[in-house]
Amino acid sequence: MGSLVAWLDMDDVLSNVKGVYDHLADLQLVDCREQNEWDAGRVEGAIHIPLNTLMAGTGPALDPKKPVAVICRSGNRSELATMMLQARGFEAHNVEGGMEAWEAAGLPFEAPDGSAGRVA
Repeated sequence: MGSLVAWLDMDDVLSNVKGVYDHLADLQLVDCREQNEWDAGRVEGAIHIPLNTLMAGTGPALDPKKPVAVICRSGNRSELATMMLQARGFEAHNVEGGMEAWEAAGLPFEAPDGSAGRVA
């Protein structure tokens, strides 16, 4: 029961943008948005795997021993990606509200050239 409680607590933490930001060093943040969205602004250290790539089972390898938080623009695509990763055995969590919530919370993200990012 203790591990279930710990998992549920972690799900609570990794389902909100502040919790993800506070734990970036301890998890893999997968951004499942399309290339143009990724190019407009991204969280430093995020791993870009567009939803279609993730659904096909291709793209960068993820560490199965490390929790995964999945983000998109609003939280809809990342919910589907999260379910797919969970079905593949990952401890995956959907970041509710996505990059829109990240931006609204005032958390840092940037464009590839280091300028201020925008949610596209």
